[in-house]
Amino acid sequence: MSKIIDGKTVAAKVLDECSQEIETLKNRGITPGLAVVLVGDDPASKVYVGSKVRKCAELGLHSRKIELPADASQEEVLAVVEELNEDAAIHGILVQSPPPPHIDEEAIVRAIDPAKDVDGFHPENVAKLALEDASGFVPCTPAGCMRLLKEAGVETSGAQAVVIGRSMIVGKPMALLLMSKEGNATVTVAHSRTKDLAEVSRRADIIVAAIGRPEFVTADMVKDGATVIDVGINRVEDASAKRGYRLVGDVAYDEVAPKCAAITPVPGGVGPMTIAMLIANTVKAARQSVS
Repeated sequence: MSKIIDGKTVAAKVLDECSQEIETLKNRGITPGLAVVLVGDDPASKVYVGSKVRKCAELGLHSRKIELPADASQEEVLAVVEELNEDAAIHGILVQSPPPPHIDEEAIVRAIDPAKDVDGFHPENVAKLALEDASGFVPCTPAGCMRLLKEAGVETSGAQAVVIGRSMIVGKPMALLLMSKEGNATVTVAHSRTKDLAEVSRRADIIVAAIGRPEFVTADMVKDGATVIDVGINRVEDASAKRGYRLVGDVAYDEVAPKCAAITPVPGGVGPMTIAMLIANTVKAARQSVS
């Protein structure tokens, strides 16, 4: 039987640690503050933003939700970011992705003060990740994946790891974390152009699936005893489901799980960790603002 890595339990542990540090900071007169900027009315983005704001309230963080219309200009979004950069009560800034097509997301990310970039996407924080400079901010989802591996007792040092997907949001930072001095894994980054992908992935002790394709990783791609971290979350139409669809990951869970030593489910695996690590980054930003 494979071990199910419960992201909800690990996320709760991370948030408990954050709660303790929040109280310590408040005793010093500092309340960590997170601002979330939402441009447009994308339903999924609204749900994500709402959950982040609610979690801040539960933990006693100061939070601001700034909603801009879908036709807001690039200049208007940049003006909001600049205002938040100057706001001493705000330690973390997140502009919900993806913005409307006419917004240059890269320019928005570059405009955020790196010391408040709790998403970890600013070039300065990407460089710090590559240089293993602990003062930088690590993107939340890869950071959450590493914490899941640690809490599950998965040995990364000396392991063969395959990361399927090369995005700046997950794939590339995940590879850097796994090959860092803390991870010490031997890492292969695979993607849509990788030849003999199944053969490559079968060599892995650890597979991180972040390719954005429903149930892409099948049993023939996984060796017996591997650990699988499924980052994907995809809607698949299903007339028999209550909402007319079901949520699946990038891994064909039912056929892959029996082969694994450990695996994350979808939902309830990586997902809860992303918000938990966002809160952790915000608390870290608040701490560093006065250190």
